[in-house]
Amino acid sequence: MSSLSIGIVGLPNVGKSTLFNALTKKAVPAENYPFCTIDPSVGIVPVPDERLWKLSTLSKSAKTIPAVVEFVDIAGLVKGAADGEGLGNKFLSNIREVDAIVEVVRIFEDDNIIHVHNQINPVGDIEVINFELILVDQETVSKRINNLQKDVKAGKKEAVFENEVLAKVEAHIKMGKLVNSLELDEKERLVVKMLNLLTFKPIMYALNKKGGGKNLDDPSSRAELTTGQGMNDTRWQDLMEFFKREKAQYVVIDAGIENELKDLEGEEKEMFRAELGGKDDGIDNLIKSGYKLLNLITYFTTGEDETRAWTVLRDSTASVAGQAIHTDFKDKFIRAEVVFNEDLLKCGSHASAREKGLVRTEGKEYVVKDGDVIEFKI
Repeated sequence: MSSLSIGIVGLPNVGKSTLFNALTKKAVPAENYPFCTIDPSVGIVPVPDERLWKLSTLSKSAKTIPAVVEFVDIAGLVKGAADGEGLGNKFLSNIREVDAIVEVVRIFEDDNIIHVHNQINPVGDIEVINFELILVDQETVSKRINNLQKDVKAGKKEAVFENEVLAKVEAHIKMGKLVNSLELDEKERLVVKMLNLLTFKPIMYALNKKGGGKNLDDPSSRAELTTGQGMNDTRWQDLMEFFKREKAQYVVIDAGIENELKDLEGEEKEMFRAELGGKDDGIDNLIKSGYKLLNLITYFTTGEDETRAWTVLRDSTASVAGQAIHTDFKDKFIRAEVVFNEDLLKCGSHASAREKGLVRTEGKEYVVKDGDVIEFKI
């Protein structure tokens, strides 16, 4: 299948480019001022997956090839971007080209790093970005509705149906809601998909903290961060309530630490992370969550030559999944021999798994499961 991409967006100076550097081990400018990233940078990121390496060890493979996700670093979005503020129009067109969005949200206090609104307010930051995306979608939907009216008046069925669907979308947008939160059936989804709306894309939030700093997710920091009236800081609680209300997916990361550690591996990496005040690797969680956000699963092929993780959309049939390997597989597909990776690893070999009846022969309509090890017969 063609590569699916995730756009990294956010306000200026929240750590987007630093996160991108950490993700891709690829240097792009990350200076402390708005708009240092003008052209989007693209990085291909391997998906961490222990199953792949275990299968490779089992098969004594010469090569091991992981599944990948494409991340696109998109420059900082500002209030008024929908009206062309900052580099708004360019940013918004770059977002249109990706399949999903990760919004980087700053959750740390640091007087040395400028915040574009001069205050740390995660929910407010998210609302600014989402409002700009919603404004663009509103314009797109409104324009399409206007263009349909001639065919609607002529009573053309397809136009009448599309107009009804878009009226529902427009009403939802006018309430300030993301299109991806609107319940639609399969036919309605196809209509909306054609417009490539920004807020119809799946969105995940990456909460960027700072090792050793004052972070909103840290109870001890929250106790220190009080308002002028001595009230407790509720920004973290407000953010969690926002995610619960919106049923939103989020991960906590420390882009700064992960960027500093990007060239280290194993024990050395863990030792330095602890020294810098970091606790866990939010980057791996982000990549895995991004993969899930794109509705992707992994199946494997394994042998002496190579063990490889293949990417396919969830609920794909075996004949469609085979196309990830070669386009001929769909037409020439005869059957697939399938064993679940855990069963194969427990048995120690294909032969042993086959003896125990764990290798199944499946036809072209078999729905591939995440973790299947497949041998295609064509």
